[in-house]
Amino acid sequence: MNKKIYFVSDAHLGSLAYTNDTYREKKLVAWLDAIKHDAAAIYLVGDIFDFWYEYKYVIPKGFVRLFGKIAELCDSGIPIHFFIGNHDIWTYGYLEKELGMQVHKQPLLTEFNGKRFYVAHGNGLGKNPFVVEMIEKIFHSTSVRFFYNMIHPSINMRLGLAWSKKNREKKRQQEITFYGENKENLIVFAKEYVKHTPVDFFVFGHRHILLNFMIQKSTQVIFLGDWIEHFSYGVFDGENFSLEIFDVEPKNPNE
Repeated sequence: MNKKIYFVSDAHLGSLAYTNDTYREKKLVAWLDAIKHDAAAIYLVGDIFDFWYEYKYVIPKGFVRLFGKIAELCDSGIPIHFFIGNHDIWTYGYLEKELGMQVHKQPLLTEFNGKRFYVAHGNGLGKNPFVVEMIEKIFHSTSVRFFYNMIHPSINMRLGLAWSKKNREKKRQQEITFYGENKENLIVFAKEYVKHTPVDFFVFGHRHILLNFMIQKSTQVIFLGDWIEHFSYGVFDGENFSLEIFDVEPKNPNE
């Protein structure tokens, strides 16, 4: 396998909680440009946007640089897979039809060069507190979406971005803390999953920490970090999976 598979998650572009949004978008575009020469596929593993809600004829403002680069890479023949997270659930066709990405609303079990991968953002997997389970059900409810569609996009976006900002500020410390093997929900989930289905690499976003954790001799759990502080990504070269930091400054980095 001469080419590589790349993974990135949790850019949270558009967030009101950070002041360097344009810089982070430009850096993500620079990363995509840097890997295009040897990318067999690129996986965007959730929460690329801090809040995304698609109407039939209206999409959120912004992300022009990123969308242009994604369209370019898809047009060149590089498959780009987009996984919904807990902040960018509400996609209805724009990302597929206009940009050419493959959108995944469920975890994906796939194989690269004889290695089995389980790829998912990570929210909703395993055992979660009752409140979290209820929020997941509400977010995915078709009836809730129907009524939310009745709200004007300007109001919708203000509400969504305000909620997301509050969520980021409240949970930031939780996101960057590793709670240990037996308390990390996604590690516990992976241990249970491999009891009935063999997997070489579990690749998750959501947790915002960098982790490559061996749960058994041939199985690793990967947490991809984020594109807020770490500017991290995962890469599979056909045999091994590694976590890397993109430390190249974008052209014209100023906001």
